[in-house]
Amino acid sequence: MGETFEGQDESQLIARCQQHDHQAFGQLIDCYASTVLNVIARMIGNQTDAQDVTQETFVSAFRAIADFRADSRFSTWLHRIAVNKAKDYLRAQARRQEREGFQPIEEEGGNPILEVADERTPEHGASDKQMAYHLEQAIQKLSPLYREAFVLKHVEGMGYEEMAQILGVGKDVLKMRVYKARIKLSKELDWLKEDV
Repeated sequence: MGETFEGQDESQLIARCQQHDHQAFGQLIDCYASTVLNVIARMIGNQTDAQDVTQETFVSAFRAIADFRADSRFSTWLHRIAVNKAKDYLRAQARRQEREGFQPIEEEGGNPILEVADERTPEHGASDKQMAYHLEQAIQKLSPLYREAFVLKHVEGMGYEEMAQILGVGKDVLKMRVYKARIKLSKELDWLKEDV
């Protein structure tokens, strides 16, 4: 827990949060908001809803922080809450779509979550953005189990040990899910290259 926040380490902030210190929790939110939002956005595929789910994650974390016992890293504990909230969202969406017979309609032009820096020619930048968009679409086509494993491993750069703590699944199972996700993404992106 070596993170420092304005002269305090993370454990001191957590202790303050456990005493219902909103300012201390705000500092933790500032530190983790972007990574939590990234994980959720890539799991559910909708940036606007991801912001709502991220907010729910932090509300749940604040309510449950008194139960945090530091048997894992705070970031692991927080990501576990985020992944569970994203799964809840996906289950609720599936139930709603099933009830309504709803087929999702892709927005014109899409709304890619991945943003790619435009540092070369405009044509090359457009090509990078298009590839990022297609990669994001391919990630969204993965089943939720493969998607969450792939995002935590390759987008967030987590190790299998931390992923296992977050998802409550063995490391070998996670390695297989990441491997299968890579194969599916590779096939999807190869198909795209042939189509261009």
